[in-house]
Amino acid sequence: MSKDDRLSNGQDAKDKVQLSKSERAPLPRAQRVGPVDPEEKMTVTVLLHRPPIDAMLAKTEIPSLTKKNYLSREAFAAAYGAKQEDIRKVERFAKDHELIVSEVNAAAGTMLLRGTAASFNQAFDVELVKYKHPNFTYRGHRGPVTIPSELEGIVEAVFGLDNRPQVKTHFQIFQQNKFSVRAEQAGTSYTPPQVAQLYHFPSDIDCSKQCIGIIELGGGYADAELRQYFSSLGLAEPTIKSVSVGGGSNQPTGDPNGADGEVVLDIEVAASVAPGVNIAVYFAPNTDAGFLNAMNKAIHDTENKPSVISISWGAAETAWTEQAMAAMDRAAQDAAAVGVTICCAAGDRGSADGVSDGLVHVDFPASSPHMLACGGTRLEGNGVTITSETVWDDGPDSSTGGGISDFFTLPQWQNSAQVPPSANPGGKSGRGVPDVAGNADPVTGYQILVDGQRTVIGGTSAVAPLWAGLIALINQQLGHPIGFIQPVLYNPSARSALRDITQGNNDSSRIKGAYTAGPGWDACTGLGSPVGNQLSGIFQNQ
Repeated sequence: MSKDDRLSNGQDAKDKVQLSKSERAPLPRAQRVGPVDPEEKMTVTVLLHRPPIDAMLAKTEIPSLTKKNYLSREAFAAAYGAKQEDIRKVERFAKDHELIVSEVNAAAGTMLLRGTAASFNQAFDVELVKYKHPNFTYRGHRGPVTIPSELEGIVEAVFGLDNRPQVKTHFQIFQQNKFSVRAEQAGTSYTPPQVAQLYHFPSDIDCSKQCIGIIELGGGYADAELRQYFSSLGLAEPTIKSVSVGGGSNQPTGDPNGADGEVVLDIEVAASVAPGVNIAVYFAPNTDAGFLNAMNKAIHDTENKPSVISISWGAAETAWTEQAMAAMDRAAQDAAAVGVTICCAAGDRGSADGVSDGLVHVDFPASSPHMLACGGTRLEGNGVTITSETVWDDGPDSSTGGGISDFFTLPQWQNSAQVPPSANPGGKSGRGVPDVAGNADPVTGYQILVDGQRTVIGGTSAVAPLWAGLIALINQQLGHPIGFIQPVLYNPSARSALRDITQGNNDSSRIKGAYTAGPGWDACTGLGSPVGNQLSGIFQNQ
C-alpha cells in the first residue's frame, strides 16, 4: 500500500498514536551501518490487551498454606484471553500492510506477524536500521512505534523490530585456574542425584505423569549423549521433546562452553533428580520477542502441559525495556493463575550482575515477583549430611546474583521478610531477589556430560532446574500442582522447609553494604536452600 493509498484511507499521522516507551537506544559501542534491506523477511510479536486478571491473581498471592485452586489452561483462555474482535482488527491491519498473521495465541494475548522490512517500516512508521556491535550485528529501529488510532487500547506493545541478543546463560564450567582454587580446596563435585540426596528430596517417586518445561535461547542436545549420561547414573532416558518457537530449534553447536552447556545442564539436572519426568524444551531466538514467545508457549501449552518451568537465562534489569519486562511479568502472572511454577536463575555475577556502572543490579526475569528466583551456594557434604553451606562467591565474575529490584515493587508476601532497601544511592524499596538457593559454586558443581566431554558445571543455571525437579516430585506426590509457591515459602510455618544460609556475601562489586547473608531472608540466598522432604510435607498437610 502506497503512502497515497494510506492517506486516502484516512491513515495519516493524525489518525495514528505512538506506543509509549517503544523507542530503544542503540547498544553502547554499536554503530549504525545503514538501513535494513527492504526485502529482509522478519517476524514481530504484537501484544494485545486482555481482561485484567488481578482479582484471580490475588487469590494465589495469599501467604497461606491452604491449598489453592488454579484455573485450567482452557478455562484461563476462555475467561482472560484476548477478544476475538480485537484479534480480527489486528488481522485487518496486517492484511492492509501486506503482513501475514503466522500465529495467534489468544490465551497469551499475542499475535505473530510475518513480512518484509519494508512492510514493517510502513506498518509501524519506523526506520529499521542495521547496527554493528564489536561482537555481532543486529537490527534496530529509529523512532517510536506507531499504530492506527483504532488499535489504541488493543495493541499494547510490539516486539521483534529490534532483534539484539537479549540475555546470557547463567552457567560456569569449573576451571581450577580461573577460580584460583588450590587442589586441596577444590571441594567435591556431585552428580545431580547426590545433590538431591543432600537436600533430602523425596525419593522412589515415578514422575512420568509430570512435565518440566525448559526455556532455551540457543544451542541444543544430542539424544545419544543424554542416553549415555542417564545410563551412567542408572536411570532410564527420559522422554524429551524439542518444541520450536519462532524459528528456534534444537541445534547443538559442539561447544560445551556455549549454549550447549546450558541446554544439557538444564536437562541432565532436572531429569536426573526427578526420575521419569517428561521434558519439553522450548527453543526460541535470543531476543526479547523470542524469550516472551517461548514463555507464553510453555505456559499455555495444552499438549505438553508442563507444571513447572525452568529458566536459566537472563540479564540485568538495565538491559531490558520497561515494555519487555512488563510483558514477561504478564506471562509469569498467567503461569501463577494456571498453577505453573517458574524457577529462574538469579545470575552469576554478584550484586552488580556484571554491570560496570558502580551500582548494584538484579537479574531479570528472576526479579519478576511471579518467578521463583534461585540464588547460589557452595555446598559441601556426603551422603545425606551437609557439612557446610555458604553463599557462593568466588569473585566478581563468579558469585550469586541478588539484590533489590529497581523496577518491581515489594510484593505483599515479602512484607514479613524484612527486605532491606537497595544499596544504591537513595535506598529504594523493591522486590527482593532471590527467593531460594541451592548448590551453584562451580568448585562444588555438578558432573555433566556435554558435547562428548565429562565436566563439572556450576552457576545459578543449575539451581533453577534443581528446584524444578523438586517441584515436579512434589506435584507427583500430591497429584496436583503446587503452582505459585512464593507466598507459601514466606509463611513462617514453612521455614523448616528451608535451610537458612548465614555466612558469606555476594558483594562482588565491592560496594559497601551490598549484600551479606544473615539469619532469615537475605539478598544472597533468599530464604535458603531446600529441605525437600520437609517442603513436601508442608503441602501434603494442606
